[in-house]
Amino acid sequence: MAGYKGSNINPKKFEKKQIKIILAVLPLALFMLLPIVFIFCHAFKPMDELFAFPPKFFVTRPTLDNFTKLFKASAMSGIPMSRYVFNSFVVTVIVVLGSILLSTASGFALSKLKFKLKNTILEINNMALMFVPVAVMIPRYLTINVLGLTDTYLAHILPLLAMPVSLFLVKQFIDQVPDALIEAAYIDGASDLRVYFKIIIPMIKPAIATSAILAFQQVWVNVESSNLYVSNEGVKTLAFYMNTLAATNNTVAGQGVAAAAALIMFVPNLVLFIILQNSIMNTMAHSGMK
Repeated sequence: MAGYKGSNINPKKFEKKQIKIILAVLPLALFMLLPIVFIFCHAFKPMDELFAFPPKFFVTRPTLDNFTKLFKASAMSGIPMSRYVFNSFVVTVIVVLGSILLSTASGFALSKLKFKLKNTILEINNMALMFVPVAVMIPRYLTINVLGLTDTYLAHILPLLAMPVSLFLVKQFIDQVPDALIEAAYIDGASDLRVYFKIIIPMIKPAIATSAILAFQQVWVNVESSNLYVSNEGVKTLAFYMNTLAATNNTVAGQGVAAAAALIMFVPNLVLFIILQNSIMNTMAHSGMK
């Protein structure tokens, strides 16, 4: 089977037999692309096209007026938009890096190390996948309040560090790392920490990329922490500010501002996914394999 050319399911060069696959997948891909196209078109529509009847999917006379109104509205607020951008940047970077560290270290321990209650901890993590954020809203608030972390960056960071879905995917990916390779490292005198950094991390880069984008998507659009745990406007995030700005301008004239804000919040997610898409697909393909 190793020498069989037909076993190459992802050839680097174009082959004629791929045409039928492309023709079958292309309509579905174009259909899934429509919401993205609409978000971009909607943000650049002038007022008459925003409320045209019947509604227009594509923009015919693109304009930057919506973005101009958005930045004018932010300029009149007491705190500049740059402060919210800075807060979101700090919180996002810390959460993404912290989540990757926790997911990979925990995944390594649960996959390759032996200790008591290992299976129990794994089952608890799998059970956590069933809980939606609303179900843990009150316990999170009580925990943040008791720890005295309200109106701090930690109120944004701590609730989002632990990601059960990320741990699940990373652990499944680490399961594919050969045990013989790890045992050889131990025989050579490597410690658990050295095995983690020198063997596990380099071999699970696709899973790390997937964990990064999952963490980014969760923290970038999160408004729960700003709503519940933070009352100081100087500590709130860009997602909360954009959401508030859109709600404040929830009038006929303010729909353009809301459309522009939605696009600004959407673009970083799209860019990050495009950059890491190959790693994400690789992780999804291997996470359930044994």
